[in-house]
Amino acid sequence: MKIFRNRNFVKLFFAALFSQMGTTIGNMAFAFYLLDHFSHQPSYATIAELMYSLPTILVFFIVGVVADRFDRKKVAENCDWIRAALTVLLFGALFTNSIPFIFLVLFLRSAVTKFFFPAENSLVQGILNKEQYAQAAGLNQMLFSIFMVFGVGLGAAIYKTVGVHGAVIVDFFSFIFSALLIRSCKIPTSARLPNGKVDWKDVNIKSSLGDFKAGILYIVKNRLLSVLIFGFFIFGFFNGAFAILPMFTMKYELSPTNYEWYASLFAVSLGFGLLTGSGLGTLIASKFKPHQLMIFPIFLTSLLIFFLGFTDKLSVFLVVVFIIGTCLGPINIAIGGWMPKIVHPKLMGRVSGWIDPLMMFAQSATLGLIALLFPKFIHEIDYLYYGIAFVILLVSLFYAFTLPKLSEAFDKKQKLLQHKQKTQKPSNLPSM
Repeated sequence: MKIFRNRNFVKLFFAALFSQMGTTIGNMAFAFYLLDHFSHQPSYATIAELMYSLPTILVFFIVGVVADRFDRKKVAENCDWIRAALTVLLFGALFTNSIPFIFLVLFLRSAVTKFFFPAENSLVQGILNKEQYAQAAGLNQMLFSIFMVFGVGLGAAIYKTVGVHGAVIVDFFSFIFSALLIRSCKIPTSARLPNGKVDWKDVNIKSSLGDFKAGILYIVKNRLLSVLIFGFFIFGFFNGAFAILPMFTMKYELSPTNYEWYASLFAVSLGFGLLTGSGLGTLIASKFKPHQLMIFPIFLTSLLIFFLGFTDKLSVFLVVVFIIGTCLGPINIAIGGWMPKIVHPKLMGRVSGWIDPLMMFAQSATLGLIALLFPKFIHEIDYLYYGIAFVILLVSLFYAFTLPKLSEAFDKKQKLLQHKQKTQKPSNLPSM
């Protein structure tokens, strides 16, 4: 791939890899540590998960503003340095056995993480050409899929071999390597500071809220962008449903005695499907329009989810889950590759900053709805799958009616802008 000839992209890609590694290994190892040492208080593991998700609610309105107003390279790099320092603090906190203090450090480290990806994602937009956006989205999706498949196993292996302290040390060096890779990038100022240099004294609550409002208005006024952002909301809906439904399916229907094992196989099947779909999507992204990579896979996913509720065979269930993962890969690539083309570089941070909270909101709402409905009102798990399939089917029909028209309108607008730029260039030349 030509994209790997871009040294800045390669460094940012591996920086994201090390950053994700540092986050995943420590979180997994710490979950095992809590279950081993505080088995009589399983609520600790739940609280730990909250320490990873709650910061989203508290900082989501400023992460995008920071990515747009300040040097994106420094923001991403400093996130790694701060997380490395907090990891040292976490290492010491483990010796104190003070659970509240450990939770506080985990909360702060997670809060800093929220600033990393909008800044890193905005940098990628500035160093690639538009034809490479889909490839970059595909590679990032493959990276996510790899950690989805091997993350739990990798965390468990490191915890079993070197313990939670060793896992925290691995975290520390992962963040250090990520910071050094970002520092070594030679990124033009236009990509790092698309809005110009801003002093800290010029940033206050009023200006931050103004920037946040500008981001919302930009999304709302751009109908194509609004529709794509809605896609991330649907991903959150899917994540919420499939965070718990497979476990219920195994526990109450398919394998009551070995539900833990088969629930983990579900994650592996979905992860390998995402990995396969991301690879295929990256290869065919240039041959299809983004909306074509979204509409049919979403429609097929709705039919497959319906079939999950219908089947009573474990092997068939896992195969269907693999195919669903394969369908999701191209969808994410299409959205991830399309957004940088339609979002102005000056606002990319604020737009990216909306993705995580929207997904978290949809995921939390879905989990709450399932908790409310099952088993009090809905007694059969199959009906939950049918309901989810129906919602996804409606989304595919909505996209089928809206995306082709919006895509065509966007392409016409881009061609007009390019034509204007070409006609204006001769007039800028000095007269003879």
